[in-house]
Amino acid sequence: MSQLASTALSVLDLAPIRQGGSAGETFRDSVSLAQHAESLGCRRYWLAEHHNIAGIASAATSVLIGHVAGQTSTIRVGSGGIMLPNHPPLVIAEQFGTLETLYPGRIDLGLGRAPGSDGATMRAMRRHAHAGVDDFPERLEELRRYLDDEDPRQTVKAVPGQGTHVPIWLLGSSGYSAQLAAKLGLPFAFAAQFAPGYLFEALRLYRDNFRPSAHLESPYAMVGLPVMAADSDEMAHYLATTAQQKFLNLIRGKPTQSLPPVDALDWSPMERAQVEQFLGAAIIGGPETIKAQLAAFQERTGANELMINSDFYSHADRLRSYEIVAEAVR
Repeated sequence: MSQLASTALSVLDLAPIRQGGSAGETFRDSVSLAQHAESLGCRRYWLAEHHNIAGIASAATSVLIGHVAGQTSTIRVGSGGIMLPNHPPLVIAEQFGTLETLYPGRIDLGLGRAPGSDGATMRAMRRHAHAGVDDFPERLEELRRYLDDEDPRQTVKAVPGQGTHVPIWLLGSSGYSAQLAAKLGLPFAFAAQFAPGYLFEALRLYRDNFRPSAHLESPYAMVGLPVMAADSDEMAHYLATTAQQKFLNLIRGKPTQSLPPVDALDWSPMERAQVEQFLGAAIIGGPETIKAQLAAFQERTGANELMINSDFYSHADRLRSYEIVAEAVR
């Protein structure tokens, strides 16, 4: 069996709102994609927390996780991730304890430190600028206490939540979360879908410093990866302009909804270089290209699991992309 064939495959859904579409349409597409991923044998389906972004509908991440979990039956559903400094740990423990109680053995809690928003939105959420910079380990430890077995000395308990042992992952795009996950013996997910630059150093730090825990005996690394697959290389590169437009508009300070693909992008050489930096790990192509490049990527990273984000304007194109990826892995 090839290394790629033994690698677990999962899905990251950023819940994109299409130009001319609506949040309601996005939620229907998310359920459809999760059901499709389940039928393809994918291990997990994660949604990410973002706020005040016109093109992303997953702000109420826990609510959407429950909606998706309720319309699937075997795939694990979780957060990729919840931005812990945005919330009191008790509230997150109660939310995910509730989800785990409703869908036992199927819920993941991926945690990050970033705000998932701009400065004005941070202030509207009552989050201060330095939240998560120094106090993230303490917030994480508090959250873990609420999900662990009840301590007789506890004054405050998560109900539901206490004793549910919802699996916790640390997410990141730098060495901080990699080293903290290693220290605590937790699984680690690297966000190469938008920040691939530090990927290999973060994986090295995680593996070199990993300490076995009651949760995990050996390092378990998942890598988020942008993949745009289609029936030909030419079509894949055309469809990938939707993702390229998203990052181009982000660079220009005007985030937009998901835009239709275009024949050519109007960008400067500097803008093109910046977009290519965001999408530096992207794999784009037809079935044979996807298979070869996925195998090469897995061999370079040694990832235990790949979490694929296929960013397309058309939902049908997105479903087809995951089919091609699943076929490549098999």
